[in-house]
Amino acid sequence: MAKTTFWDVIEKTIEKVGTPLSAKEIWDNANEIGTIGDFTTNGKTPWATIAAYCYVDINNNGEDSIVIQTSERPAQFFLRKLATKTDVEKLQKQKDTEQIKKEKVEPKKFNERDLHPIVVSYASVDTHFKANLKTIYHENSNKTTKGQNEWLHPDLVGVYFPFKDYTTETREIQDYLKISSIKLFSFELKINLNFSNLRQSFFQAVSNSSWANEGYLVTLNLDDDPTFRDEIRRLNNAFGIGLIKLNADNAYESEILFPSKINQEIDWDTVNRLANENVDFSDFLKLITEDCKLGKVKSQYDKILKPDELI
Repeated sequence: MAKTTFWDVIEKTIEKVGTPLSAKEIWDNANEIGTIGDFTTNGKTPWATIAAYCYVDINNNGEDSIVIQTSERPAQFFLRKLATKTDVEKLQKQKDTEQIKKEKVEPKKFNERDLHPIVVSYASVDTHFKANLKTIYHENSNKTTKGQNEWLHPDLVGVYFPFKDYTTETREIQDYLKISSIKLFSFELKINLNFSNLRQSFFQAVSNSSWANEGYLVTLNLDDDPTFRDEIRRLNNAFGIGLIKLNADNAYESEILFPSKINQEIDWDTVNRLANENVDFSDFLKLITEDCKLGKVKSQYDKILKPDELI
């Protein structure tokens, strides 16, 4: 008996569900309704392979393709053989409407502040950061004309100190040569990131986090559509903001999907404005100064919770 292939999974799943599906939805539904059969793969992102199969089929076979693409963002696919019998546009609109209703009624399990301890714990141990973080509460900013400070404040800021990585002698010669190994990080947090909020979220992070050595957009839930990843990659290449995917079940398995551009120079004008506008950021700078004088981390940044204390 022939083994189940990617195409078997794609065709059987779309046919059984009966509506246009994204590559990720094809994979998720195949596992849920059993159309995956005996199919196995070693790939970590089989939905990306499914998307590739569909795109190659459409590009190479034209009017004779097995699937057709019914929407762009996210990219969704339907079987051509069913499209002759079904009003595809009607199906697509019906699915979009159901998705909107689902998003409206589906209760949120997290709010953005819930994510702060996860990011703090992750950044404290991840070898790329090894940083101490502090929350910047927007409500602690000076009251200004509406819109004046929009997109000014990041959600979290962080600092890496070389105290444990470099010897005292190395740090002393760095001081003599006016070289600093201290790094500053800035983070903008989002619960969900998808096509509907990507550009706004990304440019918010560009606005409030580009001042640091590294700036990141951090999200708990990320659209898995391959075209969405391509758009993030384009924005990352153009503007330098990195992307971190949080893991709420295990903070330490969170990961950098797209690295930030490394800025050798801090934007001190923005730092100064943040310090003038927000007492939390001003305190953050004071903490850094105190620890630099001591040569060790003694100040009170956000508490690093134990694994069993996290959400």
